[in-house]
Amino acid sequence: MERKAFIKTAGTVLAGSLITSGLQANPFGESNKKIKVAMVGTGNRGLEMWCKPVIKEFGDVLEFVGLCDINEGRVKYFREAAKLNCPIYTDFDKMMQETKPDKLIVTTVDGFHHHYIIKGMEYGADIVTEKPMTTTEEKCQAILDAEKRTGKKVTVTFNYRYSPHRQKIYELLRAGVIGDLMSVDFHWYLDVYHGADYFRRWHRLRENSGSLLVHKASHHFDLLNWWIDSDPKTVYGNGSLDFYGKNGSVRGENCRDCDHKKDCKFYWDITKKQGLYDMYVPNYQYDHYLRDGCVFRKDVDIFDKMAVQIKYMNNVQVSYSLTAYSPYEGYRISFNGTKGKLDAWIKEKQPWEEEAFDVIDVTTSFGKRESYKIPNNESGHGGGDLRIRKQVFTPGEDPYRQGAGSRDGSFAVLIGIAARNSIDSGKPVNIADITGLTPLVKKV
Repeated sequence: MERKAFIKTAGTVLAGSLITSGLQANPFGESNKKIKVAMVGTGNRGLEMWCKPVIKEFGDVLEFVGLCDINEGRVKYFREAAKLNCPIYTDFDKMMQETKPDKLIVTTVDGFHHHYIIKGMEYGADIVTEKPMTTTEEKCQAILDAEKRTGKKVTVTFNYRYSPHRQKIYELLRAGVIGDLMSVDFHWYLDVYHGADYFRRWHRLRENSGSLLVHKASHHFDLLNWWIDSDPKTVYGNGSLDFYGKNGSVRGENCRDCDHKKDCKFYWDITKKQGLYDMYVPNYQYDHYLRDGCVFRKDVDIFDKMAVQIKYMNNVQVSYSLTAYSPYEGYRISFNGTKGKLDAWIKEKQPWEEEAFDVIDVTTSFGKRESYKIPNNESGHGGGDLRIRKQVFTPGEDPYRQGAGSRDGSFAVLIGIAARNSIDSGKPVNIADITGLTPLVKKV
């Protein structure tokens, strides 16, 4: 595959007609100066992260002028659930032509992000895209080329940067409390509830998610890039599927209709999640998407255990791992410097725990240990969700450089893509060889 090849997009994804149950024109009038926002991809993430709270928090400065999804039932449900009164579409081009949004929010299946990001910029909109920005090196290059060609802007929503715990780590590293950073050990644990959920949904297929090395780990790689303040140079990966998918002793197509409900510890009852049930189950008829799919389906082709070695341009070395079937959720990270060590960990608050703290320990060589307890009682990724929405829709000063553009989005996914390619080939991958981006010793 050539280095800057442009991937063909799947035109069959779009259905092609305006849903006539909505208004046909901008209901807010031409004279309204609010930011005009459209969204493509009306799933649960879009509703709960980028629609309902955005309307509540920033309704005075923006308005939704269009919603689009290939599933006509789901986009109708979405508009009703969000209490919106705007046009709804299954034809993306028609939505962009008729509503002319200032910003387009992209919350589709990862594998199609590039299609809507590029077209959205070509229609004149700035882009707010869920992570990962995209799933292959070819799609990544196409986005970078389109951004340069159109002069529009891509914002990638790395909400983890905004949580107080991760911000404190950034501050301590910038303050030089452990001297010059030399290496990092980073281990992330997805539990048998959250981790399993990726294997029952569309994420289980590499063509959709790019694997968890891209969909999930791009969050973690972005944190590393941000904390280390340098670009990745070389990546080597190991990974396999040893727990979910083909490894199950019993399986069905989906949980609701399964013969093994009483015996399978991974049985998940979507009927007890009313919002998810209403969004997905009645609308199965339009695209045959099963939100409660079996985690042991044989078509699963992503990894459930991964280990990655990363060397940065500033010579920092990283050992990273991701496990998708841990008994608990959280992470441990250790930064090793010339003058000491910074250790941090998160174990998600359990129902029986009254309080939860994220802990940071700084231990200086030949010195003492100082501990920082960061309260972890905020909802929405430790408070990151609200903070990033504020920066996206009412931008102000950014002293911690938490805002992320296409370059940040690229290097985050390129580590995962390189690791995936390395697992497939058994060889290390140089980041500079897979796109036109030039990795830098210090980020700009």
